[in-house]
Amino acid sequence: MIDARLFDDLAENLGKLLPPGVSDMKSDFEKNAKTVLQSTLNKMDLVTREEFDIQAAVLQKTRSRLKALEERLEQLEGQREG
Repeated sequence: MIDARLFDDLAENLGKLLPPGVSDMKSDFEKNAKTVLQSTLNKMDLVTREEFDIQAAVLQKTRSRLKALEERLEQLEGQREG
């Protein structure tokens, strides 16, 4: 899951972009911006870095095994032909 502090920081930075005349609405804006950011990212169905790294490792292991099996198959086919 994404760190909640990230949403707070993003909302605060967006609030800093507001013109000085609307500073009284800044807290409402930051709250709403945080909610929208969280909702949008949750809909994107993102994975954590840890989950990504685990799946990358599984893929690498699978590729290695596939390569070994392909080489073994070539050996066996060569023996059958020769």
